[in-house]
Amino acid sequence: MKKNKVAFQGELGAYSHIAINELFENPEIKTCATFEETFKVAFENEDYKIVIPLENSLAGRVADIHYLLPKYKLQIHAEHFQKVEHNLLAKENAKLTDIKYVRSHSQAIGQCQKIIMEKKYKTIISADTAGSAKELSDGNDNSIAAIASKLSAQIYKLKILKENIEDEKGNVTRFLIMGKNVQQPEYEKGKKYITTCIFRLKSEPAALYKSLGGFATNQVNMTKLESFSVKNTFAQTNFYLDFEGHLEEKPVQNAMEELGFHTESLDILGVYEASTFRQN
Repeated sequence: MKKNKVAFQGELGAYSHIAINELFENPEIKTCATFEETFKVAFENEDYKIVIPLENSLAGRVADIHYLLPKYKLQIHAEHFQKVEHNLLAKENAKLTDIKYVRSHSQAIGQCQKIIMEKKYKTIISADTAGSAKELSDGNDNSIAAIASKLSAQIYKLKILKENIEDEKGNVTRFLIMGKNVQQPEYEKGKKYITTCIFRLKSEPAALYKSLGGFATNQVNMTKLESFSVKNTFAQTNFYLDFEGHLEEKPVQNAMEELGFHTESLDILGVYEASTFRQN
């Protein structure tokens, strides 16, 4: 049986790694230093899929992703919602009272402010959560702890001093599973689909209002609409759009036709089954 080849940004033990383990059975995993490197892996090799974090329920959108989506134009194969649970990790012989510093990604540190303020920890910013655990494992300082996943603790042989230290429960990251030349699923009645596109409007008054009118008149529900600037200019804006429905459905076709009248560019990134998490 052919193994699934999957790449992600970060070190082993990252939340992207956890998502991959839930999505694929016994995958062949490739780690990448940056998101751009991750996109390049799938762009240059059709055998690879990539698992990319798009947005977090507490911290909002993930930086850089919106610029890489139109640049590489990979297709979305599926979506996945991953629960994020932060843990305080330390060296095996360290005690909670030894800890003076915590290191992690800036978002993880921001999401665990209660314990940091309560214990008066000083913070050290790392490139990612799993990377902070790896750095801790490589060192010999019992006064430093890392904020990372339980999987990171297993991989880097660290002790969990305290579980679930995030300030708010319900911390979830939405991931996109992407690849090159991904086939669009055929429409099946009764199934729920999400369609994702990126578009740039013509420079005309009320262009956004007019472009989205077809979604209202055809009762197509938009679940996400987000603007991001075109690089090197303030005069134009790109839009990322998710909506419920399949391109083979007539109301969706009508809405997309109306959208097309008012855009300079329109790229469909994927049609895929809606995650069951959306029903929660």
